[in-house]
Order: sequence, then structure tokens, then C-alpha cells
Amino acid sequence: MKSWNNKAWFLVLPVLLLVAFSAIVPLITVVNYSVQDSFGNNEFYWVGLEWFKEVLESERFHNALMRNLLFSAIILLIEIPLGIAVALAMPRRGWGVSVCLVLMALPLLIPWNVVGTIWQVFARVDIGLLGYSLTQLGFDYNYTQDVVDAWVTLVIMDVWHWTSLVVLLCYSGLVSIPQAYYQAARIDGASRWAVFRYIQLPKMRRVLVIAVLLRFMDSFMIYTEPFVVTGGGPGNSTTFLSIDLVQMAIGQFDLGPAAAMSLIYFLIILVVSWVFYTVMTQQDAEPSSGRGQSS
Repeated sequence: MKSWNNKAWFLVLPVLLLVAFSAIVPLITVVNYSVQDSFGNNEFYWVGLEWFKEVLESERFHNALMRNLLFSAIILLIEIPLGIAVALAMPRRGWGVSVCLVLMALPLLIPWNVVGTIWQVFARVDIGLLGYSLTQLGFDYNYTQDVVDAWVTLVIMDVWHWTSLVVLLCYSGLVSIPQAYYQAARIDGASRWAVFRYIQLPKMRRVLVIAVLLRFMDSFMIYTEPFVVTGGGPGNSTTFLSIDLVQMAIGQFDLGPAAAMSLIYFLIILVVSWVFYTVMTQQDAEPSSGRGQSS
């Protein structure tokens, strides 16, 4: 009879305690606030799902959610094709590989608040290189007053900061393709588009799912960069869910609605992540099922 050594669980115990302290305990606290109301003196009163109903029915939440979804959609439509194009243009061997990889990794090393500060100064019309240059060229550019300018600035900033992640993921998928595929394509006289469509794109499918998942999650949870650059303005045009949540919890001190909104926010991201995980696991199962049928 085989014996099990349960002492190995003690190696995992510190991680479990750390996760419980940093994630589970705060989550329980948020759940507690989301179903209760307080009138001071640390006295709480049960309100059930009242805060959730109030948040889901509020126009403020719907507007912020739509801004988040629109921003994430724009980011994905730009960064995924751009990342694929840059990865295809990168060299596969030689000294140029190291140079390109270092250049691609540089934006990812900059902290989020520093990125926001850089672009806040860079886009200013009085001292910023971008804002001043556009003004001198005759463009009526001012991201602090014009909604379109604010959105364009945030989108360009995010593309500059995070396209490198998509590039690195796509490049890892490209370099893992065996040379035999390309040799067979050359023998068949396949065009460049055919090689991309039938060889490179299918082989990048899994890393692309990961790239889309990571970029959606990060763009949907974006807070620091728009808060530093625009502060949620002009007006509420760039007030995403994260900024609105902080304003509600800290600015207005509405802990009940803020807790309910944070849980709804968390559930949206969790559901989308689960959908992407399901798609990714189904893609992993397709080749094995195909081999089973062919055999």
C-alpha cells in the first residue's frame, strides 16, 4: 500500500496564509460592507441586496461601464493587430533579436504612475513636446478641455505602454514554429499571406488568447494612468469604473455602494476571464480530439 507524505503541505502553508491575508480577508470585509449600512459608532444594519440594486440601476454605473468597455475594445482592436505586425517584422536570429527584445521590454519596466506623469507633461500644450508641436502645426489640441483629445491621448499612451506585451507574446509563438512548416510552404510555393494565415496565425492562437485576456483585464481595470493624466475629465468623459469606485469610496465615503460596485466589478472581470479560459482549454483539446479521430 502506497503511503502519502502530507508534510509537503507545510511548504504550501506560507503561500496559503499570504493569499488569505492579502486577498480573502479583504474580500470578506468588502462583502460585509456590501450588505450592511452604517450610521457611525461602528454600528451596522442589514440591508441585503439594496446596494447592489442601487448600483445596477444607477446611470452613473452604466456610463462608467460603457466607457470601460469602449476603451478596452479600442485597445484590443489596436494593440493586437499592431503587436502581431511588429512581431512578424522582428528578426529571428542574429544580434538584432537581443536589441529588439530589450527595446520591446523597456516600456513594460516603467511604473504606471510614471507613465501617467510622462504623458501628462508630454501632452501639455504649453511645455509638452506633443501638445506644443500639435498646436504649432495648427491643430486645436487640448486633452484637458476636449473629450476626443483626452481619449486619443489615453489610447496612444496605453498603446505605447502595453503593445510590447503583445509583441513579446506573439514573438514567442512565432519562434516556437518548427522550420519544417516553412520549408513545406516554400516547396508548395505558398504566398506570404498564406504562410501567415495557415501556419503562423494558427500557431499563435494560444498566445493570442493569453494576450487578449491580459490586455482586456488590464485595460478594464485601468486606474493610475487616466487618473494622473486627466483625473477622469474633462467632465466625466474619462471616468472609468475604477476611478468612479475610488471617488465613491474615498471621496464620498459611501462604503456600502462602493463595496457593492467593487464586487460587481470583480464579477465582470471574473466572468470574462472564465470565458477566455474556457476558450483556451477548448482550443487545447481540439488537436488531441482530431488526432484521436484520425487514428
